[in-house]
Amino acid sequence: MSTLYVVATPIGNLSDMSPHAVETLKSVALIAAEDTRVTKKLTNHFGIETPLISCHQHNEKGRAPEIVQRMLSEDMNVAVVTDAGTPAISDPGTELVRAATEAGIPVIAVAGPTAFAAAVSVSGFDFSSFTFYGFLPRESKELKEKLEDIGRKSEGAIFHESPHRIKTLVATIADTLPGAELSVSCDLTKLHELTLRGKPEDILTALEANEKSEKGEYCVVADLRNVTLPEEKPIIQASLEARIFDLVLNGVSLRDAVEALVEQGEKKNAVKAASLRVKDWIE
Repeated sequence: MSTLYVVATPIGNLSDMSPHAVETLKSVALIAAEDTRVTKKLTNHFGIETPLISCHQHNEKGRAPEIVQRMLSEDMNVAVVTDAGTPAISDPGTELVRAATEAGIPVIAVAGPTAFAAAVSVSGFDFSSFTFYGFLPRESKELKEKLEDIGRKSEGAIFHESPHRIKTLVATIADTLPGAELSVSCDLTKLHELTLRGKPEDILTALEANEKSEKGEYCVVADLRNVTLPEEKPIIQASLEARIFDLVLNGVSLRDAVEALVEQGEKKNAVKAASLRVKDWIE
């Protein structure tokens, strides 16, 4: 029976490639790779001659059913790999795993390197629990809102970030999550592996002083146990009319009620329209 193997590959140091992973990639009929050029360097290094097929974030939805159909019709085993680390963790692979599972094909993990686990292990933070978030939103407002939400929910958080956006992320954490401590790792397992630990402001200073800070992917581990955030404003579910009417019943003039709701962030035109309806009811 066909089997899909989810094979972890080195995140930097080729010596981390396990014998089990090499044996698996040699034994399967096909390797579904995030980038065939990157994987070809790996397979050449280990003398693996198995054919490659691309399966990345832009084509995986269409490619996954094609691969599964071949597995069923040709009774073949397939391995899925990404450029580095474990597939389907903030990387392609999920669609292929899901398609294989739905088709009744066994899916087996060939365990190995994972960047976020390596980053946590060298962080020095003793977490009882943490949450992996992968890549965060790029837009400034969305990023800040996401970080505030994370700060309220998680004791520890793990992020991936590109070298060109790492300074922005650290600066936003400094502004948004007072009390956070960070461990920021780059080039894990490589010759020039670097981990910076401390307050976001200090790490940002170190990144700005490092001419090579915009090279290599980053993994950020955030200790959020000492973060202090203002209380969330309660979400008001009542209609504008009901809120205006309630203020009027408590002795507030209609004009002042409108101004109060606008100051709370409600749209001025919508509040005015609601006040006119309330005025009609009162009259």
